[in-house]
Amino acid sequence: MTKTAWYLTTAEYGYSNLGKSLWQIFDTFVPYFALWVLMIYTVQREYPYWITLTLAVAAGGILVRVFIIFHDCCHGSFIASRRANTILGYVTGILTFMPFEDWRLAHIRHHATAGDLDRRGIGDVWTMTTEEYLAAPRRKRYAYRLYRNPLVLIGLGSVFLFLVLQRFAKKGAGKRERKSVLRTNVALLIVVGVASWTIGLQTYLMIQLPIILIAGGVGLWLFYIQHQFENVYWIRHESWDPMKVALEGSSYFKLPKILQWFTGNIGLHHIHHVRPNIPNYNLQRCHDDIPELQAVKVITLRTSFRSLLLSLCDEKNQKLVSFRSLKALREGR
Repeated sequence: MTKTAWYLTTAEYGYSNLGKSLWQIFDTFVPYFALWVLMIYTVQREYPYWITLTLAVAAGGILVRVFIIFHDCCHGSFIASRRANTILGYVTGILTFMPFEDWRLAHIRHHATAGDLDRRGIGDVWTMTTEEYLAAPRRKRYAYRLYRNPLVLIGLGSVFLFLVLQRFAKKGAGKRERKSVLRTNVALLIVVGVASWTIGLQTYLMIQLPIILIAGGVGLWLFYIQHQFENVYWIRHESWDPMKVALEGSSYFKLPKILQWFTGNIGLHHIHHVRPNIPNYNLQRCHDDIPELQAVKVITLRTSFRSLLLSLCDEKNQKLVSFRSLKALREGR
């Protein structure tokens, strides 16, 4: 099977299935709202807060799955109807604190620029080359080290991204994108208002904050590992190849089945970049049916944590390296 032939074959999986879509809505939304009811009960009955937090971990995991539905709606792949994708996209966007139209535009730009060293800064993790870092002023180097610290990037980053940054339209956003931010913000204010009137603001915050922080942290970690690993593909624009971005610049993050369910198969990220319109419930079948998609390097849960030490792009050797490697690089200059 030639490369062209196997790529054309992936088109067979780029069609939504209404039955699968409806079932995924059911098996995601029902347990999510059921957990919300249980958490309201535990807070109002003054059960130990650790019980509520335990339920919040499960709810946060399911909210990641809600985000994957949101993500598929942004690609127009979850349901065949464009209008249905938009409506569901707004609903899931409100649940995940993400403005649908604004995030969709940024994410489309991400697909068009991933792995391109000359077009960084659009829907990606801030990544400097070793040469850029060594030439940068001290203040910028300190800021970059702080940004790449896992506690900041994955921890505080989730607070800033979901609760603050998404409340504003991104640079270059058009009228439609700005309106989506406004609509989402107004909807969130209504949710907070109704929650304050019915269950009380304190109860709402005791439930919503841990859920969004857990989901946000997991979501940022997934996004990080999808394009931040040792031999990831980063190259200058004149040599940029979208197929290499998909197969070499996007990870196959192989997770245990239960975690694969919570994360909506997004670990098969190389396939998603090969054919972005494949709905999440078809990714595993596409992987199993096409041998060429199985030939990529696998990242496991255990090996993925090594990527947290890799913070700089060594452009010469085409790989990510750690800050500790800078000493050898300085000596070799």
